[in-house]
This record gives sequence, structure tokens and C-alpha cells, in this order.
Amino acid sequence: MSEKITEKTFEEALARLEFIIAELEKGELNLDESLKLFEEGIALARHCNAKLDEAQGKVELLLGIEDGVAKTTTFQPEEESV
Repeated sequence: MSEKITEKTFEEALARLEFIIAELEKGELNLDESLKLFEEGIALARHCNAKLDEAQGKVELLLGIEDGVAKTTTFQPEEESV
């Protein structure tokens, strides 16, 4: 890991996490290598979760504050027409 996990963007961390998952699923690593990657994967997952929480907070802030309380709504994706 040349770059600290906290310095990674969400997309970089997610890509690395997906790589780690693929490597672990192959089952070709020894125990020490597997544990090292598993530990990194946990840290990446926590980092991604924190980034998502931060993004959610920003979205809620951008939706507006009314009477000191953030006004939130549930995201409703538009249905695709067939």
C-alpha cells in the first residue's frame, strides 16, 4: 500500500476492495497473505462507508434546512420507460 487508505477517493478505494475480494475468492493465497488482504479490505470498506456517510450528509444539507432541521426526502429513481 503505497498510498494511505484515507487519501484514496471513494472510487479508488472501491476498486481496490473489489480487487481484494476477487483475490481472496480465488483461494490461492496463503494464510498470511489472505489475512493481510482481509485486514486491508476491512479498512477500505470502513473508508468507503465513511465517504458514503459524508456524501449523504452533504446531500441532506443541499436539500435545505428548515427551522434548524434538515429537510430530507427519500430518493426515488425515475422509472425507465420501456
